[in-house]
Amino acid sequence: MDHAARIAFAGIDWVAVGPGVREKRVAKGTAVLRLVEFSPPFVEDGWCETGHTGFVVSGGFTLETRGGRTTEFGAGDGLVIPAGAGGAHRAIVDRPVVLFLVEAAGSVDPDAG
Repeated sequence: MDHAARIAFAGIDWVAVGPGVREKRVAKGTAVLRLVEFSPPFVEDGWCETGHTGFVVSGGFTLETRGGRTTEFGAGDGLVIPAGAGGAHRAIVDRPVVLFLVEAAGSVDPDAG
């Protein structure tokens, strides 16, 4: 790495990306860093097949897989969700939650939550 980069999320405006979802997004090299805030009630319409790696900053949510398995995530939990049909999932949000996600550039639809 040539030098360290400080990303001041506090100085970045929130951008609404859908009903009940807003984010702060920064692209650096091959990574996209996102703070994503979901407001209840929120349930994704379809199945997301994008891989996600991150951390629950505050709040919590339920993650449901296409196979019907559910996992509860709360503040302080890390998450790793594989990309593709095998990792298909959707978030069910019944209380406010903020996630910090690191994703590969080009793997995330800029208009998606």
